[in-house]
Amino acid sequence: MKRFIFIILIVIFSASYSWGQDVSFSQFYELPLLRNPALAGLYKGDFRATGAFRSQWQSVTTPFISQALGIEMKFGTNEDSDNYLAVGVQALNDIAGDSKLGKTSILPVLTYHRSLSEDNDTYLSVGVMAGAVQQRFDVSKLSFDDQFVNGSYSETNPTRQNFSNSNVTYIDATVGMLFSSTFSDGIKYYVGGSYFHFNKPKVAFDQSKDVILNKKIIINAGLSAATSDNDQLILYGDYFEQGGNSQFQGGFMFKHDLIQENEDETISLSAGTFLRWNDAVIPVLKLDYYKFGVGVTYDVNISKLSAASKARGGFEITMSYRNFLNIRNSSLTKTRCPVNF
Repeated sequence: MKRFIFIILIVIFSASYSWGQDVSFSQFYELPLLRNPALAGLYKGDFRATGAFRSQWQSVTTPFISQALGIEMKFGTNEDSDNYLAVGVQALNDIAGDSKLGKTSILPVLTYHRSLSEDNDTYLSVGVMAGAVQQRFDVSKLSFDDQFVNGSYSETNPTRQNFSNSNVTYIDATVGMLFSSTFSDGIKYYVGGSYFHFNKPKVAFDQSKDVILNKKIIINAGLSAATSDNDQLILYGDYFEQGGNSQFQGGFMFKHDLIQENEDETISLSAGTFLRWNDAVIPVLKLDYYKFGVGVTYDVNISKLSAASKARGGFEITMSYRNFLNIRNSSLTKTRCPVNF
């Protein structure tokens, strides 16, 4: 059977970038800058790098591939203050479908954490993230209905479709705010919100078209509660709206320290389940080996596509590294720091 493609470029573009949602990772909690720039710096250490690879819909069509890399560095503003600055960058590359519709972004981040209490780890954090985004597609990979002649398709058949531009670059900007604190020595939490694409970037391949990237509003929350000296219950949740659509994703992990040499030198195993509402149930496993972490998830599809996909959604893996640095204003010397899980 000849290759059948039921989609044309404008429909792809509208569904993916004008009316649809941004790229979403199942291990969203491992990519905090894609949730809220105010989350930059909420970890134990001065430096953290996290990479992610995601492949989905391989059982149905050409797989959608998403890759991300986030780098953060945190340091105290001065020796006599519990305030912090965090700087970083979020890189993202996404490729979808036969047309290789892709988006690559490089987004620097700056976040300020203001201490609100001299007695506990209570902070108000404000962050901004802005940078360049390039999106593109491969015209040669597209097929159109007028290339079917007498019921037979040939890529050599001419088409009336004409594309003057297959590449566009624009500036994207996001702001966020977060409140983090502790209920007691064993319970930490945060709640915040972020506003993505507030500068309303124009994203049409045809410059004569006034297509604006829809704004996205996200509410973020997280909670960590120690259940014993070696065990911890961790909850994460996000609710977001974009382009008239809304979505909730959240769940829990139970973390157990297999080896605990001290507070910062542990080997831990985490397991749990997350839910992307009306889309997927997501089991998760994670291994923290001292300063390194590896997480694995697989989406069990429960959406209207579950019959076609046979419940197979997408595989995702994340890898992270964090550590303290030998710098004068290292957060290691501070008595308090923003909440970290």
